[in-house]
Amino acid sequence: MEQNQEALLLRELVQREAWEELAEQYDALHVQDIADALGDLNTALIVRAFNELPRERWPEVFAYFEPPVQYDLLRQVSDQDGRFLLAGLLPDDRTALLEELPQEGVEALLKLLTPEDLKQALKLLGYPENSAGRLMNTRFVAVHPEWTLAQALEHVRRVGEHGETVNTLYVTDHSGRLEGTVSLKRLVLGEPQALVESLVSGPAVSVLASEERTEAARMIQHYDITALPVVDRSGIMLGIVTVDDVMDVLEEENTEDFQKIGGTGAFNLSLRDARPSLLYRKRVGWLVLLVFMNIFGGASIAYFEDTIEAVIALVFFLPLIVDSGGNAGSQSATLMVRALATGDVQARDWLKLWGKELGVATALGVTMGLAVWGLGLWRGGPEVGTVVALSMVAVVIFGSMIGMLLPFLLTRLNFDPATASAPLITSIADICGILIYFSIATALLTIPVG
Repeated sequence: MEQNQEALLLRELVQREAWEELAEQYDALHVQDIADALGDLNTALIVRAFNELPRERWPEVFAYFEPPVQYDLLRQVSDQDGRFLLAGLLPDDRTALLEELPQEGVEALLKLLTPEDLKQALKLLGYPENSAGRLMNTRFVAVHPEWTLAQALEHVRRVGEHGETVNTLYVTDHSGRLEGTVSLKRLVLGEPQALVESLVSGPAVSVLASEERTEAARMIQHYDITALPVVDRSGIMLGIVTVDDVMDVLEEENTEDFQKIGGTGAFNLSLRDARPSLLYRKRVGWLVLLVFMNIFGGASIAYFEDTIEAVIALVFFLPLIVDSGGNAGSQSATLMVRALATGDVQARDWLKLWGKELGVATALGVTMGLAVWGLGLWRGGPEVGTVVALSMVAVVIFGSMIGMLLPFLLTRLNFDPATASAPLITSIADICGILIYFSIATALLTIPVG
């Protein structure tokens, strides 16, 4: 994210160790901008800059640092300051920090928590890794259906400060079971003696704590709400997932999908913070696998050696033909992976989409075949032109079909469809493209094999 001028100035002042000038600059910035300006600096400078920041702003700024920076900072400050920083984090932010730490780091930080925060942290960490339970914030404001609006407003005034949001209030019975929601606006504008239950309309929208966090993100988008209640299987309300949490989830999921589609293993660190050794490990596996896959491409060329020797002009068109199939497959796979990730299409839609993609791929293949037919005619005569054109049509259709069907197949086998990476699709299309091209050439040019 590009930093604004005030944040850049703050960063420059800290780097120059102009501590006496920081106070005025801090006052001109939001906590998000302060965290952005300080986050890339070394830990010693961050600690020193923190000492110049009003202590009441410490937790707010700390909350916007990345987990590795938070952990490094906590290791440098006193236990008393560490407790103060951790106590200021919302439960979901505290869980996000603990998730990123090694085991010894988790144990060290858990010792800094109050008994109540420790119990809460362990409870959230007990949910599956990518579940809504891990993502939720347990600080919310609930009211009871039999209360008057005056009683509910008094309750909000008394406890609202401890909730992450009070724009939406949650109506629960005395056992904590979710019955509905009420907006603060309706509560304020309603008649004081009216009952809370009179403002509840429609069934409550909620997500199970055990559900995938992507399902929570989908529901917030679908119902256009700012916070989603999280419940257990008995309907007891446990917490809320807010829209800012969802934005982080969607960004992480999109980044992970792009990494997988590019043939890179997913990693949670930013590219700037990732060590060269990590980048090497995430990339080398696919590259080595694709090397061995491409051996089959070389073997296919060797199999048609007689055809190539007889009509050497065919070699000129080889990269053009096989790359076109790979490009078409990558396009198709990217569209399908994204559609599956967003829920725009389901696995059961494969047959309908296969028919649609076949029509589109045929049109693309014919268009590209006509485009290269003249080039083939000029380079090798009518026969070569026909071979090149038909091969182009066939490889574009084949590549598109592979790119479209492979994500569906992976989904059916309970694998992440994003694993259908562009390098994998391209390699499969290349090998099959070589076989298609030279098989058509051998058949039409009537050249015996081997």
